[in-house]
Amino acid sequence: MTVRRAWVVGIAAVGSGLAFVLLLVVGVYLVAGNLAGGVGKGAVGLAKGAVPAAYSTLVQKWGNLCPAINPALLAAQLYQESGFNPNARSAAAAEGMAQFIPGTWATHGVDGNGDGKRDVWDPDDAIPSAASYDCELAEYVRSVPGDATHNMLAAYNAGADAVIRYGGVPPYAETQNYVKTITTLAQSFAAPVTRLDPSKQAAGAISYAQSKLGTPYLWGGEGTAEQGGRFDCSGLTQAAYRSVGITLPRVANDQYNAGPHPQRDELLPGDLVFFSHDLSDSRAIHHVGIYVGGGYMIDAPYTGAVIRFDPIDGSDYFGATRVTEDGAKALPARA
Repeated sequence: MTVRRAWVVGIAAVGSGLAFVLLLVVGVYLVAGNLAGGVGKGAVGLAKGAVPAAYSTLVQKWGNLCPAINPALLAAQLYQESGFNPNARSAAAAEGMAQFIPGTWATHGVDGNGDGKRDVWDPDDAIPSAASYDCELAEYVRSVPGDATHNMLAAYNAGADAVIRYGGVPPYAETQNYVKTITTLAQSFAAPVTRLDPSKQAAGAISYAQSKLGTPYLWGGEGTAEQGGRFDCSGLTQAAYRSVGITLPRVANDQYNAGPHPQRDELLPGDLVFFSHDLSDSRAIHHVGIYVGGGYMIDAPYTGAVIRFDPIDGSDYFGATRVTEDGAKALPARA
């Protein structure tokens, strides 16, 4: 257990649609060997809208407090702890966005906004405190060999003494999983600085979605027999990736954090594309589809419509996610 945690164009003809998707699926494999992937080294910015606008400036500022952290890593911790909920309270008495327990807050909470108070419920204090605490831990274990960020995260989870005793990340399954989870989640909050590898499972996910073309929409639909095999938007994308062995959350705005975020001109078939009522906040996402190329997606749009091809470009286009198996596994259980 961590020290602080409890924690629209109409339907394409079926024949042409099949050929269209088939060509795109083949294209996934043709480009796969030509792209270098991953989030680059060096200065790390936040992906557009990944952190709610009310907190993004704070996360960007305090995420650069020391070399062991960066804004995306800090955002991943806050998302893991509370989903950016400043009023979060756990059964283990952890409080606020950063989920400090009272004893830890008493010794490590800081007055981030300089108003003379240290308020665990105030993001202006909680976010700086989370960054400061990370950096304190990093300093405490700085002489330990290995990756400084991994050692800091391990100290956060298992205690600095355990990191020092084992000379790095301790051989505890929970701690090793925590380090992997946060570093993987951080990729979803970072603005990529290099092109991203294609998803290995993209072709299968597209094939599944294509097989559902013409199926009537159902709000809350997950494709069960009781529901007549019908879907809503996130039910379809969830089922498409489940068909290739990746478990996504049920809700569209949680699916957004299942991997890194390609730019509009870097989209590849299989990417999930999202639409939001607030283009500065991923938590306001209201719709998702699976990209097939050429500016189109397969989606389950709304009651009265059927699963179909739709264009992605519109005033509410928010962004995209390249789903990865590790990214999906790293999402918090509450999602």
